[in-house]
Amino acid sequence: MARRITKKCVECAQMSAAQAQQLHGKKGDGCWHDKRCPSKRSYYRNRRELNEKRRSLYRQQVSAGEPASDQVETVSLSVAEASAPYANLYIWREKRKDAPVHAIGVSVFDKGAKVLEVEPIHCAGYRKRQLEQYVQKKVMPYLNARYGITFFADEIRLEPIECPIKGCPLSDRLAQVEVSNG
Repeated sequence: MARRITKKCVECAQMSAAQAQQLHGKKGDGCWHDKRCPSKRSYYRNRRELNEKRRSLYRQQVSAGEPASDQVETVSLSVAEASAPYANLYIWREKRKDAPVHAIGVSVFDKGAKVLEVEPIHCAGYRKRQLEQYVQKKVMPYLNARYGITFFADEIRLEPIECPIKGCPLSDRLAQVEVSNG
């Protein structure tokens, strides 16, 4: 909320500076401050014009639909012409956190198209450390040597019944249910 107008200061602003200092200075009532009063007197003398300028500027901003002082500059930068290939790690496991990993696989994409798929493997009986070694010692060195990939862009979790490996008991069970319902 704006401060109230001090009537004493409005009247003081209409006087000359010498008269104001004599009336309100050390010899007067003592309210004159050398740092504050000259700018305050100027504001009170020109208050009507300053407020009108602010109002007209605000109207222009509203009518233009954009704030004049806060205009946003838009810049268009060129994107690198050759996009780098990236790899996704697919993990087939149930949603719960302590669920064992059913299978893992990798896909490599370049320029929006799949260029390589590392065949998924079943992980039944594998421990976490064994899976990490498989990925770090077999899959990643191959991807790094061939495409320069050093990390997976995404790790995508899929349900075990979606396992694409032929002979998988879970996907075979799903296929039998679909045939009997079909």
